[in-house]
Amino acid sequence: MSWYRRNRTAGGTYFFTVVSYRRRRLFDSPMARACLRNALRDVRRRWPFEIEAIVLLPDHLHSVWRLPTGDDNYSLRWQKVKEAFTRSYLASGGSEGPASASRRAHHERAVWQRRFWEHTCRDEDDLKRCIDYVHWNPVKHRLVRRVADYPWSSFHRYVSLGEYSLDWGGIDPCPDFQPPE
Repeated sequence: MSWYRRNRTAGGTYFFTVVSYRRRRLFDSPMARACLRNALRDVRRRWPFEIEAIVLLPDHLHSVWRLPTGDDNYSLRWQKVKEAFTRSYLASGGSEGPASASRRAHHERAVWQRRFWEHTCRDEDDLKRCIDYVHWNPVKHRLVRRVADYPWSSFHRYVSLGEYSLDWGGIDPCPDFQPPE
């Protein structure tokens, strides 16, 4: 079994990229978006964390989470979110992709890629860059021309808090930040 090194900082803030299996366009579906919202809500009740920022693209999502003081177990939380989403999504009529022999041997559903990418936010400037990247991502992928036009993002919450203006994001705010897509 492979060992993946993860940076763990108790009470830390992390940027994540989580991708659907074989880049299936899961989040084009209102039902899939509702299943994810419910999975996040349910997991947060048992294993608390704050969602600082989030964006759902058709085949992946980016999110920034802040964990409670003394807790660094984001892997468990993502495992539980993926499990809850998958159960709900399939029970609601969603379908999984064609499973590889490896997935069949391990009794894994073909809904999510196995792993996720994480980046530990080192300071407030790094956190701002990660949040900006989350919100600007729909423009990067040419899903919209203006950040404000994308509905499946925490951007509008930040506008209501006065963190951004409605016309924010005309140019790439973090051109040097290159997480995996």
